[in-house]
Amino acid sequence: MRFWGLQFRDLRALAWVVVILGLGTLTVAGRPQRDEPSSAKAATNQSQIARGRYIVEGVAMCGMCHTPRNDSGVVETGKALDGAALWLMPAHPTESWPLKAPRIAGTPPASDDDMVRLLTTGVWKDGTRLRSPMPQFRMNREDAEAVVAYLRSLTPQAGD
Repeated sequence: MRFWGLQFRDLRALAWVVVILGLGTLTVAGRPQRDEPSSAKAATNQSQIARGRYIVEGVAMCGMCHTPRNDSGVVETGKALDGAALWLMPAHPTESWPLKAPRIAGTPPASDDDMVRLLTTGVWKDGTRLRSPMPQFRMNREDAEAVVAYLRSLTPQAGD
């Protein structure tokens, strides 16, 4: 058996190299021998939330529609992603134009799986495409999961 150009006579020697180099977790009957420490899981979750925040705030700009504005039209950052009346209207009136963007902070309006599906396909939980002005996102699964993790980490400020 060869690994990195080295010859190993048995699987045990290869397993020790993998363990020593930290390339994986040995398994017995398909189960890990050691669990990832909870601090590593927390760090992974924090990293995922940070990535979701970056996407929501810096790329997708979700707050432009999902955050209320004051009388001057300025976004109320204290109520971020709490849902808002849409300030953007179509050039030609249409029945299908929504009047309000839902709250997505803390408790998005769908399950995690439905939200990931929405962000990866542009299809809502009832099988329909979202109406304008909602962008038809085509995120990869990891980015969509990061967005959902970030939204779930928020505490909504407005009442229902």
